[in-house]
Amino acid sequence: MTSILIINGPNLNLTGRRETGIYGTTSFEDFLEALRARYPDLSIDLFQSNVEGELIDALQAADGRRTGVILNAGGYTHTSVAIRDAVAAVGVPVIEVHMSSILAREEFRHTSLLAGVCRGTIMGFGMESYRLAVEALIQRAE
Repeated sequence: MTSILIINGPNLNLTGRRETGIYGTTSFEDFLEALRARYPDLSIDLFQSNVEGELIDALQAADGRRTGVILNAGGYTHTSVAIRDAVAAVGVPVIEVHMSSILAREEFRHTSLLAGVCRGTIMGFGMESYRLAVEALIQRAE
């Protein structure tokens, strides 16, 4: 069975009520329920933390146990060499995801330290970015 872990970083637990003009009004829990219903043959789990080291631990724990990881590191995307190193160190494919286009936002968000070590990056499609990443991991697993 295809087993996907979604790892969400800082403040993504507030999705649905934080900056709704950017992130929308749907909670991540509601979106995840719909995503699981759309892909009933997949195991899709969520790990969310506001703590950098916990995100690294989740990435390392997924190695050898998951078909793929979908990673939205939030603000750590632009600052965390440690998360970049963790992605580079694991063998599980990691797809970087952002709900907004980081290139269309403030200049300090334009650089992703993670993009160079991820299998790909999907951004700008709201929560659909996660669904597109699921599709990419399914195709890779086939």
